[in-house]
Amino acid sequence: MIVEGTEAETCEQLLVKFRAAPRAAKVEKLMFSGVGKRDVYNITAPFNYDGEEVIVGRVEERDSEFSQVFFFTQTDEVWNPRVHTHTYNLQDPFITMIKGELIFGGVEVITAADNSNKIVSWVTQFYRGLSIDSLCHFSSGPGTMKDIRLIELADGRIGVFTRPQGIRGGRGQIGFTIIRSLEELDEQTFIDADIIQDQFVAEEWGGANEAHLLKNGLVGVLGHIACFDNQKNKHYYSMVFSINPETCEKTPIKIIAARSDFPEGPEKRPDLEDVIFSGGLIRLNNGRAMLSVGVSDAEAYRIEIPDPFIEYE
Repeated sequence: MIVEGTEAETCEQLLVKFRAAPRAAKVEKLMFSGVGKRDVYNITAPFNYDGEEVIVGRVEERDSEFSQVFFFTQTDEVWNPRVHTHTYNLQDPFITMIKGELIFGGVEVITAADNSNKIVSWVTQFYRGLSIDSLCHFSSGPGTMKDIRLIELADGRIGVFTRPQGIRGGRGQIGFTIIRSLEELDEQTFIDADIIQDQFVAEEWGGANEAHLLKNGLVGVLGHIACFDNQKNKHYYSMVFSINPETCEKTPIKIIAARSDFPEGPEKRPDLEDVIFSGGLIRLNNGRAMLSVGVSDAEAYRIEIPDPFIEYE
């Protein structure tokens, strides 16, 4: 169901609705080995590759923003780095399939030229290939733009979600455009994408983390909505909405998970305690879904919840 003319609601308003509708949820913490004492968080949803389940995760020292992205496989309920697989100096990985090709990406941090290791910008990098072991770089996003995501639409074209900031996007809006092929994925495509209107109030922000083609041709978007409190602590929530790719009509945002869904645990910094970052979602066949998230920028969890996209179909 597409609702036109809806005004943006704040995180607080959306949280009231979320807490007023309790749902059965099953939570699982993911265990990792083979990465030393580093944290693994902001994971993708698992995907099947060459007969085994694979996830991709951000691997990082607790006191650093310089991370690597690893591909992991599971043995005896522990996730280990996939053997003989390249790692990438990126943050916040994502995976999708476009026309039979594996599309992988993440955010590269850019440091100052004075060798101070001060992060001055970041760029989303894109890789493509027919296998994990044959991925080649093919496109880069504009400077300071995270949360760029791709989806193959019902007619074979490619939907592109962007995340402009600054003059056009404030603290972060979601943009959308359609291209005919991956060869059109260039910096101008990202810059020219239309902003989806009335999603976030001016003081808050959000982004798309994964897109799902629904059986009626709409696109279900898994993302995040975020805000600061008076002490400048960040608050991030998992959310969803749907969009008609032809008209950009969209449904209101709804929160589907919050930090309170998960056990207490460590955080990267005190201001990141109330943060979950949507990594990916697997729709199950029983009206349920498995959501993969990073928690407090320090841990990785999966939570089984009611399928949030059913109402859009």
